[in-house]
Amino acid sequence: MKTITRTVWLLSLVSLFTDMASEMLYPVIPVYLNSLHYSVLLIGILEGFAEAVAGLSKGYFGKMSDNIGKRLPFVRLGYSLSAISKPMMTLFTVPAWIFSARTLDRIGKGVRTGARDALLSDEATPGTKGKIFGFHRGMDTLGAVLGPAAALIYLYFYPEDYTTLFFIAFAPGIISVAFTFFIKEKPHTPGAPATQTRFFDFIQYWKTSPIEYKKLVTGLLLFALFNSSDMFLLLQVKSAGLSDTAAIGVYIFYNLVYALFSYQLGKLGDKIGLKKVFVSGLVVFAIVYFGMGFADNLYLFFTLFFIYGIYTAATEGVSKAWISNTADKKDTATAIGTYTAFQSICTLAASSIAGLIWFQFGAKALFITTGIATLAIVAYFVAVVKGPLILNGNKSRH
Repeated sequence: MKTITRTVWLLSLVSLFTDMASEMLYPVIPVYLNSLHYSVLLIGILEGFAEAVAGLSKGYFGKMSDNIGKRLPFVRLGYSLSAISKPMMTLFTVPAWIFSARTLDRIGKGVRTGARDALLSDEATPGTKGKIFGFHRGMDTLGAVLGPAAALIYLYFYPEDYTTLFFIAFAPGIISVAFTFFIKEKPHTPGAPATQTRFFDFIQYWKTSPIEYKKLVTGLLLFALFNSSDMFLLLQVKSAGLSDTAAIGVYIFYNLVYALFSYQLGKLGDKIGLKKVFVSGLVVFAIVYFGMGFADNLYLFFTLFFIYGIYTAATEGVSKAWISNTADKKDTATAIGTYTAFQSICTLAASSIAGLIWFQFGAKALFITTGIATLAIVAYFVAVVKGPLILNGNKSRH
C-alpha cells in the first residue's frame, strides 16, 4: 500500500501554499506592528486572542464535520478565509481592525483544521500516522521557508515596504484554495445533522473520550500554557540589535530544519513510539528557551533556531498522530478539534502572560520561566501518560 497517497499530496500542497502566504508575513507582523507603535504587551494579547478564537472554532467545526460526515467543504472555506485576510491587514491600522483581520485568518484555520487532519488520518493506518502527519507538516513547513525567503528578497530591494507584502501574500493563498478542488473525499457516516451542532458541543467529547486521550491532552495543554507565540523569539532577535534581515533569516533557517526533519521524526515515532519522540522534543524545547535567555549574537541564534526546528519536527505532527490513535475514527475531527480548542485558550493565556512577563521583568525572565515549566511537564509525560503507542503498526503499552 502506498503511504503517501494522492489525497495526502494534495492536502500537503494546499498547506504548503497557505503557509507560504502566512509565513511570508509572520516574521514581518511584529516588525509591522512595532512600526505602528504597538507595544510588546499588545502584540502578545493580539496573537493570543487570535489563536483563542481559532481554537474555539476548531472544536465547533471539527464536531460539525464529524456530525455531517463531510470534510472538504470545511477545508475549502477555511483556506479561503485565510487567503482573503492577508490584504485586509493593511486597509486600516487601528487596533480593532488589525484584531479583526488576524482573527479572520485564525478562524479560517479553525474551520479547516479538524476536517483536514481527519482526511489525513483516513489515509493512514495506525502504524503509518507518524509518517503521514510528518510528511504533511514537512510540506506545510516548506511553505514557511519559501514565504519568508520571498519576504526577505522583497524587503532587500524595498526596505520597510511591509504593506505591499500583504498583497503579494494573497497570490499563494488563492493557489492553495484552487488545489482543494482536486481532492476527492471518501464517504463518511454522519453522526448527527448539522443543525444539532451547537458551538460548545465539542466540550461534551471530553466527558466521553477515552482515558488515554484525557491524559495525553492534559499534558499537551499544560505545555500550551507555557508555549507562547514564536513572535517572542523573533522579538528577542530584534532586541539583541540584529537587523530585520537577520530576524527573517533565522526564521527561514528554523523552518527549513523543521521541514527537513518532520517526515523522518514522524517515521521514527512509528518505529520506536510516538511518546518517546514527543517527550524528547519537549526536552529540546526547554534547552532552546534556556539558551534564548542568554543569546546575544547571530551565531548563537542560528544554533538555537536549528535546535528549535528539531523540537517542532518532533512534536507537531507527532502529537496529532498520537491524538488520532487514541480516538475512534468517527470522532477524529472532534478529538483533534477539541484539543486544539482548549490549546488555543491556553495559548491566549500563554502569549498574554508572556507579554506581561517580558514587559515587567524582561526577556530573560520569560525564557527561563518557560524552560523550567517545560521540564516539569516532561516529568508529567514520563510518569502519567502511558497510553497506547504504535510500534510497526501494532499497539503496545509504554
